Amino acid sequence: MEIELWWLLAIPGFFVLGWIAARIDIKQLVNESRALPHSYFKGLNFLLNEQPDQAIEAFIEAARVDPETIELHFTLGSLFRRRGETDRAIRMHQHLIDRDALDPSQRLHALSELGQDYLKAGLLDRAEEIFLKLRGTERDEEALKNLLEIYQQEKEWKKAIEIAEALPNHADHLWQKAVAEFHCEMAANALVGGQVDEARRLLQTALTRNRKCVRALLLLGDSEVKVGAGETAIDYWKRIEQYNPMYVGLVADRLMAAYTQLGRKADGVALLRAWLERHPSLDLLEVVLRAEIEEGHIEAAYQLVRDELRRNPTLLGLEKFLEAQILVSPEVRRPDLELVKHLIHNHTRRVARYRCDVCGFKARQFYWRCPGCGGWETYPPKRTEEFDITL
Repeated sequence: MEIELWWLLAIPGFFVLGWIAARIDIKQLVNESRALPHSYFKGLNFLLNEQPDQAIEAFIEAARVDPETIELHFTLGSLFRRRGETDRAIRMHQHLIDRDALDPSQRLHALSELGQDYLKAGLLDRAEEIFLKLRGTERDEEALKNLLEIYQQEKEWKKAIEIAEALPNHADHLWQKAVAEFHCEMAANALVGGQVDEARRLLQTALTRNRKCVRALLLLGDSEVKVGAGETAIDYWKRIEQYNPMYVGLVADRLMAAYTQLGRKADGVALLRAWLERHPSLDLLEVVLRAEIEEGHIEAAYQLVRDELRRNPTLLGLEKFLEAQILVSPEVRRPDLELVKHLIHNHTRRVARYRCDVCGFKARQFYWRCPGCGGWETYPPKRTEEFDITL
């Protein structure tokens, strides 16, 4: 009972101490607030109301009143860069770097911001120079990520690999996938230059980094075609179904050309028909349809595309169906079908896009690296309309 009574007597004391501490904090906050220019708070208000132009003007005025407000200068520089006014951002951060009173940590921060300004402005050589200076400092990881972006833009794949492997989390699957793609890029260049053995070596390395690298298999097949080894090329391409069946459509044309070259076109059609049954794809459908028509199997082509349209009703599929229907229809009906096909085609041109899973960037052609966000293998190898039932 004595302990409980003591606690009861102590509780008012704790309230008094808390009140005194709060008063001290409030007083300090008020004093600091009075020391800041009024335009600083106007700028914050504009930012909260998503009015960046007015915010910048207010912050510029605040910086004139109190030129020692370092963080305010950093805020201004970032706002300039986001608005695309990289020349003003560069001047702002260069002015900070030139200050004698800047402490080492702030100077590194200003250097990093200046490097990002140059990167945004497309001055890659200047950005690279700054980020190389930041290696081994407290901004090392930030420098590595920016250097990686620079080397990818410049297509300096060997340097990109070195930087990616220096990242603290370089063993993560995401980075291993990117490193595999860097090797594929070098292999593709080697193939263009006729260096088949070098391309093979690079592609095998890519598979050690990412054992499910579909692009490496695709390019290994291309390297075998270069030396006339069509059967080996087919074996590589057939493995794509095991690695990631979504990508089989990308290799359909190559497979059919290889089978045709070997005098085994019927085997190629049979394989692609089996893939189409298991993994519906407009790219597969188009190649099989074309092969059947070339062989004079018009009725078989029509039945194939009709069945696929029933299974996957899309406008892109409807366009292919109309192509086949025109071939099997009487002459008198063809003009009307051609008109409908033309109208459908005008619409499908707008919906036949590949779309990045990360940023949503749309493009007419398939990319291994998204032009929007720079992600690797973020484009599903199907057009957006294939993912939606629209009929």
